[in-house]
Amino acid sequence: MKLGKTVLFSTVLAAGAGLAMGATDAHASETYTVEAGDTLSKISHKFAGNDSLVDKIAKANKISNVNMIFAGQELTIDGEAKTEKAETTETTQAAPAQTAAVQETAVQETTQTAPVQETAAQTTTATTAASTNSAKEWIAQRESSGSYTATNGQYIGRYQLSASYLNGDYSAANQERVADQYVTSRYGSWEGAQAFWQANGWY
Repeated sequence: MKLGKTVLFSTVLAAGAGLAMGATDAHASETYTVEAGDTLSKISHKFAGNDSLVDKIAKANKISNVNMIFAGQELTIDGEAKTEKAETTETTQAAPAQTAAVQETAVQETTQTAPVQETAAQTTTATTAASTNSAKEWIAQRESSGSYTATNGQYIGRYQLSASYLNGDYSAANQERVADQYVTSRYGSWEGAQAFWQANGWY
């Protein structure tokens, strides 16, 4: 009986240690790299399924304007977000094995039709690029008549960007780069920026 008590006590200690390690991992922070078209709201949905993390992410990363993030920027996501994301992933992985077999069949069928879809994708990409260039040029003409040297108070260049965004570099290349980042983060695309401009007279 004495030996049995010793084994039971050791098992309880090991289980407790496992729980403690799990709790520590659940609250660890992680780094997320901003992708094109991301907003804090979209990132919050990726981790929590709603907008509840927007303010937390902004505070943790010292973001004063929640509408101003850039592709390639690294953001720290707190432990709560990571825990919620893990719970969602675990629920998704609990699907029956039969569903996995059906999905595998669907993947095989999709692979067989890939050449046709690839051609359609190339056509769509070319059309989208032309549309984007058209919307971008439309805004440039409205803002500065297309001039990289146009100024209006604190607004500089072809796209009339705030001088603070350009960070002292008013070159054409930097104006183009910053304009693309600004439009992607705020509107998702130049077409979106054009639609906003048409409705409000600015973007």
